Amino acid sequence: MKSTIITRFTFLAIVALCLIATGCDKDFLVEKPVTTLTTDVYYKTEAGFEDLVRSCYPLLRNIHQNRTLVLNGTDIFTSGGYGDPKFATPTVNSGPIEQYDVRFNPSLGELQSLWTLLYTEIGRTNTAIGRSVDITTMAAALKDARVSEAKFLRALCYFYLVQHWGDVPMPLTEIVSPTKEANRVPAADIYKQIITDLLDAEAKLPVTATNYGRITKGAAQFLLARVYLTRGWNFKNSLGGSPADFDLALQYADKVIDVYPLATNYNLLFPTRSENPLKQYTGAQNDKNPEIIFAVQYNADVLTNKTDPAFTVDAAGGNNLHSVFNGSGEGFPGSKGRTSDYNRSLGFHNTTPAMYRLYDPENDSRYDHNFLEVGYAMQAVAGFRPLPVVNPALRIDIKAGDTVVYYRPWNNPATTLDERGVDLGGKKKYSVVNPEEWGGGYGFINGSTVSVSGFPSGEPHMWKFWQPGIPYGDAFGTFNEAVFRSAEAYLIAAEAIVKGAKGGKLGGAEVYYNRVLDRALGAKKGNDPRCALVPENVKSLETVSYRATAANITIDLILDERARELMGEYSRWFDLKRTGKLVERVKKYNPWAAKSGAINDIHYLRPIPQSEIDLSFPAMTQNTGY
Repeated sequence: MKSTIITRFTFLAIVALCLIATGCDKDFLVEKPVTTLTTDVYYKTEAGFEDLVRSCYPLLRNIHQNRTLVLNGTDIFTSGGYGDPKFATPTVNSGPIEQYDVRFNPSLGELQSLWTLLYTEIGRTNTAIGRSVDITTMAAALKDARVSEAKFLRALCYFYLVQHWGDVPMPLTEIVSPTKEANRVPAADIYKQIITDLLDAEAKLPVTATNYGRITKGAAQFLLARVYLTRGWNFKNSLGGSPADFDLALQYADKVIDVYPLATNYNLLFPTRSENPLKQYTGAQNDKNPEIIFAVQYNADVLTNKTDPAFTVDAAGGNNLHSVFNGSGEGFPGSKGRTSDYNRSLGFHNTTPAMYRLYDPENDSRYDHNFLEVGYAMQAVAGFRPLPVVNPALRIDIKAGDTVVYYRPWNNPATTLDERGVDLGGKKKYSVVNPEEWGGGYGFINGSTVSVSGFPSGEPHMWKFWQPGIPYGDAFGTFNEAVFRSAEAYLIAAEAIVKGAKGGKLGGAEVYYNRVLDRALGAKKGNDPRCALVPENVKSLETVSYRATAANITIDLILDERARELMGEYSRWFDLKRTGKLVERVKKYNPWAAKSGAINDIHYLRPIPQSEIDLSFPAMTQNTGY
């Protein structure tokens, strides 16, 4: 009986399948591709090639937001803060990039991240350059310009790589199959290729881009000035450089200066805002100032307006410059908490004590723009307790817009109780923080191990790039991040002349230097600004002029001016590496590195990421000392 039932059900199933089969279209199982479009086909079209070149731009966001290796562990930025070694407070571990200890090794995540981003970008540019031979319908000048954009971006990435790591692999063609081969190429050969790409790009790029944000002739000329300057220093005789490179650096800097004028005021290069958020306004973005030669785009242009889908883990959907430097308004009395009033402050990059002291606060407009010296209450606070631990009975009322903290200029500390806040027995209804207290220590009054002051301490916020009116968060800025601007071309020219270059169009090195300085002085142009004679000593008030003369201009004077002008821009570690000043200045001005004492000559090169060595066959060699 059982077998009959099975047979009966089997028969019914076969009949059902036959009915279904006869009711189906005869092409049901025939594969019909919806499209035959592939990258091999699409990239041969003009539209496809345009998209291929466009794809080379978005990663610039991720690369330039990977700025820890370029800023931290230098003479002007650390990841420290409270517990800074200059204070008698408990030492806090600042991390390997500051302390250059055994943890600064090939497994460091920042090394792998930047390496991967740079080689990914090189892979895209190689594809664009290689596939260009298949484009036959595009106008010759336009095709040349697009290929030149890719060559510029490839040169920029190799320039970053060779400065960080020295000899590195140098693929110049599209990689279409898996390979473990990764041979390191001598740095001198990499510089030759960089210069070859840039000279070709300079000859074929337009003076004005077809749409804002693309590479131009001026960008190629600026990068050539930087590259020749760097090769001229000829790090450990490994770059193939010679004194003639300084002459070329000067010539290219002059070309840039001829076309890109300095902005009339320093603050015209950055978002317009007021120090008091209650009075702030979203004025001009200023990110298209004629001084800016090349910038990473964060506007709505289709060229670069999206986070790269291949790197969603690296949040680069918007500019994050407003949120990564030191100083936070979230703890101010009268704060509204996590709002856009002062926005997010993650403090990844903290200015060293010496950095503030390189400026003349009274004469140099960059000090006032770059640092938030006064903090304000965003809302009223009734009965605020300045000394909640030692005197809870002391209460004051704070109105919206009232000052709640004032960071005294380093060269003008408060010396009397009348100038201090009520929490120190003074008359001011806000905290007045002296420069030797910046970065920690202020709330620990009279040697207390507990922060007894309810008022803020810290240090003047580094808010050079702060943008009002954007959503609270880490990366919502719309401001374009300048990578090249002509102020730096003046300082490149000055450095080249100090190194022996001749024939500057403006004159001697001091003339180029002082053009940048006098722009910063504004109405006080021609004055004699004075910085700290000993910037690393937070208690010293001795000063020295930083106006250049033919007699006093040196590499250190130029490095100080580069710090003042380009603070927070993507260049500081490269400046110290190029000039051979890394170890000397980091030990002198970075309190974490000074305390560790571990930084030495091996740190002029980064360790090759260990994962790259593990993946290569034969295995890449590691840089000496790691």
